[in-house]
Amino acid sequence: MEDIILNILSELAVGREVDDRSLVKIINAQARRDAADKRAYAKRRLLPFYQRVKRDEPQRWASWGVTPELEEKLLAVLRMKPRRTASGVATITVITKPWPCSSDCRYCPNDIRMPKSYLHGEPACERAEQTWFDPYLQVSARLTALSQMGHAIDKIELIVLGGTWSDYPREYQIWFVSELFRALNDSAIADVAANPMLADNPSALDAATCADANSQRDAGVPAYVAARRTFYRECGFPQTAEEFAAFAAEPQRAIDAGELNYNRAFARLYGASDAWVRAAQMQSAALEELVQLQHANETARHRVVGLVIETRPDAVTPDALTLIRQLGATKIQMGIQSLDQQILDSNDRGIRIERIQRAFELLRAFGFKIHAHAMVNLLGATPESDKRDYRRLVTEAPYQPDEIKLYPCALIEGARLCRDFDNGAWVPYLEDVLMDVLAADVLATPSFCRISRMIRDFSSNDIKAGNKKPNLRQMVEQRLAVGERVREIRYREVGTGLVDVDALRLDEVRYETTNTSERFLQWVDRDMRIAGFLRLSLPHTDYLADHVDELPVRTGEAMIREVHVYGAVARLGEAGAAGSAAQHLGLGRRLVERACEIARDEGYTRINVISAVGTRGYYRGLGFEDNGLYQRRDLQPARGVHSQ
Repeated sequence: MEDIILNILSELAVGREVDDRSLVKIINAQARRDAADKRAYAKRRLLPFYQRVKRDEPQRWASWGVTPELEEKLLAVLRMKPRRTASGVATITVITKPWPCSSDCRYCPNDIRMPKSYLHGEPACERAEQTWFDPYLQVSARLTALSQMGHAIDKIELIVLGGTWSDYPREYQIWFVSELFRALNDSAIADVAANPMLADNPSALDAATCADANSQRDAGVPAYVAARRTFYRECGFPQTAEEFAAFAAEPQRAIDAGELNYNRAFARLYGASDAWVRAAQMQSAALEELVQLQHANETARHRVVGLVIETRPDAVTPDALTLIRQLGATKIQMGIQSLDQQILDSNDRGIRIERIQRAFELLRAFGFKIHAHAMVNLLGATPESDKRDYRRLVTEAPYQPDEIKLYPCALIEGARLCRDFDNGAWVPYLEDVLMDVLAADVLATPSFCRISRMIRDFSSNDIKAGNKKPNLRQMVEQRLAVGERVREIRYREVGTGLVDVDALRLDEVRYETTNTSERFLQWVDRDMRIAGFLRLSLPHTDYLADHVDELPVRTGEAMIREVHVYGAVARLGEAGAAGSAAQHLGLGRRLVERACEIARDEGYTRINVISAVGTRGYYRGLGFEDNGLYQRRDLQPARGVHSQ
């Protein structure tokens, strides 16, 4: 390992680029010299080795002569999956425990091992099951993995997925989020010993040094992690995927056979489980404890710069949003699927269009970023109706989400849609038809909206019918004709490439909703690549007056709903220099100041920001003061200008 690191450093020191291809050559050459299996020197092992030596053997590390500039280049070579933190933020996805769902959509998977709509084979779900759905353990595992892959983990976006959030008990909601913050505050990162595959010399590992299998499993993990794992073992939880499968086998068979629905199967399986009942007694916390953990996170090593909660539109109420905001959430994901009432009814969605509209209005008024889920090829849909439906979602005033997951319907065994497939009522689109629909949807997406995903993480083995290709998004983008302009954000992100800050200009996109005037401010270059953006909401005075009893904002208050600046931005000639990230070039500050100017010129006297816990200090530095659910800054009114 050391020789490989030294060879990389020597190449970098003389100005030679070390890309993935040349790294493979260096690794293979060393394996031949050592007469060793090249897999023992795989890229994923190199960075943990480097980190361990730097931490535990300072003299050895010092002998390598690693300067800060050389280290930055080395980390860029060794980092796994660099796009994961290209935006400057590391994302950690966690899954809530299985729980009864207030709906029973025809297309929804019914995996009793998971919360409704999720499958145990999805990567995040596998990790959740391995940690008994414990939020602290899930965060610890992801922090460890991201650290070992070389990613910066000082800024964390937490994404909480699972069943309908508000269906869970209030005490569980508070406990779950409290444990997320606790794990980050504790910096619950395991060392290399916790992952034998990352050991310096894997062939030399001696499992006999561990007293038993559990102690081996817990080697190298933080003490609290080991204690929490012991708790679940003593409760009697399954320990392996095979044991989880056996535990759920009979109720899952009954679901697949149509003998039980998910909720009845849940009651039968988990209600009779002493382990789950005992764990539930521990899974409770008070809001006061969460507040203390949030305060600690403001200055923690791993700060929460975004917290995302998934729910249903009919669960979006003023009371629910107030609690969600107290938890520290800044973004809401919700399943819209369709805006065609007939299609919603055909798929047993159990919601009216008017309720969806109200959810959008409430979310905007509360300041949340809105992440909508849309599905094509639902029962009753056609390619043309799908195109019209999506166009309504992204352009009509009641909706216009900030972000979208755009999925084709995939048939999963156990979903009630299987019966419609078997009798010919539902037919998956042919690939060419699906490509046409999705390409049209991409082109219809406005510049203020981001299409985050186009596929679920379902295994092809779990998909009975529908798209099974994991590179669906790439296929769709290749389908677009040369010269067709894609405006959605993800397509335009600077990603891992660099953009010259001096070539950026501030562009303003205006659009109207039913209860706000929106301003989307974006830093773009000549090619419309986006380096940062801000979402400003100017609530309509009449809407605030009509809903004064249910909203936390008042007339005259504008709202900053999101500020995001990408990391890969530098001044000309500074590319690769330490401290050249866009966050350190004042782009975010300039966005905020421009938003304040716009709000003041429109007659607003105050401006709120829906800040994450870990960004409170940043906004205090910009003149914002803590004010209940938000941070607020007073504005000097502009003369002769009035709000609408």
